[in-house]
Amino acid sequence: MTADIRKPTVLIVDDDFINKEILAHGLQNDYRILQASSGIEALELAEAEVPDTVLLDIVMPDMDGYEVCRKLKTSRRTQKVPVIFSTSKCSDEDEVLGLTMGASDYITKPFNMALVRARVRNQVLLKQKTDLLEQLASVDGLTEVPNRRSFDEMFEQEWRRAMRSEYPVALAMIDIDCFKQFNDNYGHTAGDDCLAAVARVLSGVANRAGDFVARYGGEEFAFILPNCEIGPAENMAEKAREAVEALQIKHGFSVAGEVVTISIGVSSMVPEQDQSRKELIDSADERLYLAKQSGRNMVFAG
Repeated sequence: MTADIRKPTVLIVDDDFINKEILAHGLQNDYRILQASSGIEALELAEAEVPDTVLLDIVMPDMDGYEVCRKLKTSRRTQKVPVIFSTSKCSDEDEVLGLTMGASDYITKPFNMALVRARVRNQVLLKQKTDLLEQLASVDGLTEVPNRRSFDEMFEQEWRRAMRSEYPVALAMIDIDCFKQFNDNYGHTAGDDCLAAVARVLSGVANRAGDFVARYGGEEFAFILPNCEIGPAENMAEKAREAVEALQIKHGFSVAGEVVTISIGVSSMVPEQDQSRKELIDSADERLYLAKQSGRNMVFAG
């Protein structure tokens, strides 16, 4: 079971049971197989599982493959999933239409399984390479935590989810105290080591399912804490502050103490339709400012 989960996932969509079984049998050794008998079922499965490739029949009773493909390509979660049309329609015009709709490839019935396996393999490998490049683009190379771009995308996603579900989302803005003085006096190599060490500690603290840690910029980090009220968010921030101080990284040029410390501003709110997510960022930033103005090495929440 565990080994199967690690395989790339292929979603087979066809209202004909025999066609699904032929494709599933031919691909099951190399892929985790999902099956759907209708367009609606396919869209639900694709949103939930985000497969690596979709093999999609065109002629189906409730929603044809062209419409399913269009919906897949307009959804943020599935827009980059390759779609291979599998169909008895074999004219050049049909193939051009399918590719124009956003499909990555086109195979015809009856199936030549050697050709099907080759084309599925090509699309899965292409998606894996694309996913890897996107992952590298969204991770900060120095600290190996998500970067600002990734933070912006995740915050937008969590803000919208919290608005739909009417639950609070908390944000903690984190700043390494007197980091410029650390860099100036100990050197940039030591500064880089310090940033990486702080990032590791923060990642270990924000460990609930859904918690997100990012390098916000320079010596600033951020927590996104879904479904989290101000009390638990403040407690987590305090644990982060204590954990960084416990690293005991010498800092003889800080006004906050003799070791590297952090200041944290925390805010939480239940998003409403007329609110912008910038309001939560501004609120957490204001509290970070208060923490720094009040002496640093502290959490200010509200």
